[in-house]
Amino acid sequence: MKAVPLRFGNTKNGSEELMGARNYFVGVDLHRNQFTYCVRYSNGEEKVGKEPIEDLERFARRLGNHASVAVEATGNTWMFCQVLKQYAGRLVVVNPNQFKVISHSVKKTDKNDAKVLAEFLEKDLLPEVRMKNELQAKVASLTQTREKLVQLRTVLKNKINNLFASRFINLKREELSSEKGLLKVLSYHFDAISDVELRVMVDQIRSLNRSIEELDKAIEDSGSKMDGFDNLTSVKGIGAKGASTLLSVIGNVNDFRSAKQLAAYIGIVPRVSDSNETVHHGRITKLGSKIARTTLVQCSLIAKRYNPYLHAFHERIKARRGGAKANIALARKFLEIIYRVLKNKLVFEDFTTFKLKTT
Repeated sequence: MKAVPLRFGNTKNGSEELMGARNYFVGVDLHRNQFTYCVRYSNGEEKVGKEPIEDLERFARRLGNHASVAVEATGNTWMFCQVLKQYAGRLVVVNPNQFKVISHSVKKTDKNDAKVLAEFLEKDLLPEVRMKNELQAKVASLTQTREKLVQLRTVLKNKINNLFASRFINLKREELSSEKGLLKVLSYHFDAISDVELRVMVDQIRSLNRSIEELDKAIEDSGSKMDGFDNLTSVKGIGAKGASTLLSVIGNVNDFRSAKQLAAYIGIVPRVSDSNETVHHGRITKLGSKIARTTLVQCSLIAKRYNPYLHAFHERIKARRGGAKANIALARKFLEIIYRVLKNKLVFEDFTTFKLKTT
């Protein structure tokens, strides 16, 4: 396609505009220190360029209300969007897990990636990520950091278990979850090298325990300031950390037209394949937040202990389809409750009977 020179018009605030009065589509391939952009006209003409990240605001001022901008969700996308949303007419943040055209491209360059985003933006075929407000984004970051530390702690615990198993000593799973258990582990002496390895791993587990506790407190304290926190914590089974985690993922519940759409966003709906007259429902998509799915399943399993309706629902599915599928079905049913609670700003007085608090 023919490249065209960068043209300018005037925006309502007097700043220069990239493409004058016509609607146009901008794909941006964003990196830590620079970004490549492709500006695409509706007639197929394109303009490609590259800018240092320091010039982002200058670039943004040239966009104007006629611009639609698409960028993939990355680590610095949130800050990028805070700048561009003041100037662009429309801003689309693309879910890279659902948009595989770029990652599967045989000619993957910054220029081509930006072109692909601009082209699919023009056709309105990009799967969007819902952008969170600043507090939601920070709590989401806290939960992600916590998840990484928990994973690292699990790796160390497994390593210790393997060290003992190689000597025909079986440790109980819970023994490495308490200080008493860690002291018991250190009471064993094998050889000088193994003892050093064991001591270092125990020290790291203790350090991780302290860090995870600190993060838990920060998640709960920050989460308590989010809209919907009091509503969710009135649901038996959802604690302060669970409510904070779910709210940081859901964001504004009004972005979702239905509980089904929210379930699809979190990735807890089955894959559907349709061939001829046969419709097959497979495993869940897992396209959304893994942390949200895990939290949802954990909270729903606690909730069913207290709520007879949820307990009966779980047992009914379990008898027909097994425990694993019953857990997923329960989590989806529980998410429907969460959706209604947030959408209608409900607070339970007694969740076991679904009795609402009256004002």
